[in-house]
Amino acid sequence: MEAGKKSSTVPHRATTDRTCWSLRFGEGNGPCDRAEKRRLAGSGGGSSVVDDIEENSRWHTTLIIRGGTIVDGSGLPRYEADLGITGDRIATIGKINETAKEVIDADGRVVAPGFIDGHTHMDAQIFWDPLGTCSSWHGVTSVVMGNCGFSLAPCAEKDKLLVMKNLERAEDISPRAMEAGIKWSWDNFAQYLDAVERLPKGINYAAYVGHSALRTYVMGERAFSADTTSEDLAAMKRELRTAIRAGAAGFSTSRNRNHETPDNRPVASRLANWDEVRQLVGVMGELHAGVFELAQEDVDRDPAVLADFHCRLKALALETGVPVTFGGGASRKSPQPNMWRSFFDLADETVAAGGKMLVQTSSRWISALLSFESVMPFDKAPVWRDVRKLPLAEQEAALRNPAIRRQLTDAAREHMRSPHRVIGAEARPPEFDWFFPLDKPLPPWRSLAQLAEESDKDPLDLIIDLGLDKHLKQFFIQPIVNEDQDLVLAMMRHPRSVVTFSDSGAHVSQIMDSSIQTHLLGHWVRERQALTLEQAIRKTTFDLAAFWRLQGRGLVREGYFADLTIFDPATIAPEMPTLEYDLPAGARRLKQKSIGILATVVNGEVLFRENEHAGALPGRLLRGPLAAAR
Repeated sequence: MEAGKKSSTVPHRATTDRTCWSLRFGEGNGPCDRAEKRRLAGSGGGSSVVDDIEENSRWHTTLIIRGGTIVDGSGLPRYEADLGITGDRIATIGKINETAKEVIDADGRVVAPGFIDGHTHMDAQIFWDPLGTCSSWHGVTSVVMGNCGFSLAPCAEKDKLLVMKNLERAEDISPRAMEAGIKWSWDNFAQYLDAVERLPKGINYAAYVGHSALRTYVMGERAFSADTTSEDLAAMKRELRTAIRAGAAGFSTSRNRNHETPDNRPVASRLANWDEVRQLVGVMGELHAGVFELAQEDVDRDPAVLADFHCRLKALALETGVPVTFGGGASRKSPQPNMWRSFFDLADETVAAGGKMLVQTSSRWISALLSFESVMPFDKAPVWRDVRKLPLAEQEAALRNPAIRRQLTDAAREHMRSPHRVIGAEARPPEFDWFFPLDKPLPPWRSLAQLAEESDKDPLDLIIDLGLDKHLKQFFIQPIVNEDQDLVLAMMRHPRSVVTFSDSGAHVSQIMDSSIQTHLLGHWVRERQALTLEQAIRKTTFDLAAFWRLQGRGLVREGYFADLTIFDPATIAPEMPTLEYDLPAGARRLKQKSIGILATVVNGEVLFRENEHAGALPGRLLRGPLAAAR
């Protein structure tokens, strides 16, 4: 849509000169006095910001976003207004007649808070990718990294292979890329935060202390095989306490069977008993700071085990007062089909009892993204093993050879009949009703079974034909979790959920979920009309900022940081993914951009225009409240 045209999907609202739009939006929109501006700034900048904006006449508006429709993150109705930005803050919301050094014409576009992703693994990527892609290409301006117990600190350089062992298989992060791309300059977590703060950054980062790293820091190799001693636990608590005081966002762990090392052992955090977890979370409770994130225990086969886990988790949240968060999803293969709902019930019960609990959801399937160019389900089968080692052009020639092709399809059928053990997002033998050629960025997609029936072809032959049609660059989607999209919608609508489960920075050659925000807006808001813009944007901004205490972010408010995503609601969507070899040491990753985003603003500076880097790197390390108070 051209910038000067109005989108029919966005209603108009009259504006007033230099109006301040209060959190009490429904109670009127009169100009704010000084006390009101202080109240609005609140934790999002404090009175000192208002003092600076009002009392220093030398300050001038540095950026104006003119004529946009503001969806402010609160869930309240959209309205039209200009935004005036001074430095890194939103200074004015209303009709602005003055000019500025830089002006963005947002006519026909939505102006929203920058999206926040609370579940990423960008701990390694931040050292070689200052732009924070692919998340930043989808309007994300702040992320939380170090989830699931995986962080790069605390860890001395001499022990770095221990933390890389935790990350390599569980999160599909290339050890070659980590070796080549990370300049190690820390031992403890506080030093790691200082290193991150020094890095050039396009977006904002908060970081958990990962349990696996904390264990290996104190225990070395014993962390992969032993319980902690009392001395071990005391040392871990000391380091965690120091990290939270230095600004760590919290503490994360994994108790999930999908997290293993390359030699098929549990990652270090999985060796911890519950008392160890309870005592470490208790450190944050004593400090009244930090969030606890966990990859859940394996509870899907026994209702009694599930009930026990829920009881322990609820007690932990209530006893420590620490906010607790975890991922929620539904699997068609679960022995307990409605187990997903029990986690939302748990969150409701915990909050009703005075605790804090939030469920992280996705906006779509969590799925493997496969291709002959990267990974296919049959790569470990006989014949396939040899062919898949060849350069891509030679693989294509082999697949066009009738004799070799017969051998490959025979081997694939045998492979599908054999038992397999896969974890996480690793490719598994396909079920053709749940195996989809990716022919467009947004659903619906047609299954391989449907296409094979219509074309009267064997599904395996069809996979090969579709691959050859695109010189082996055809992608196939293999859903792992969240197959039932009605359940996905129900989870997103639940008041205890946020849309944030991207895993960005991890599984870089296996999945591409960094686009969940543009998928949400393109599919569920525009095409399905199952959520309003106001609902979707709150689920990706304010609700996350409030839970993680990202002060001054997540809302479009005077005095708040100017983290903004400006987009066309009629066109926003992911683009088709690609496979690139642009990581350090030439390692590969899946990449996906978006369309429909006019500009992304971080801390008052334009990071992207039409998803092209504008030159600035305005991102920051977001330290926790104890560091901010020092």
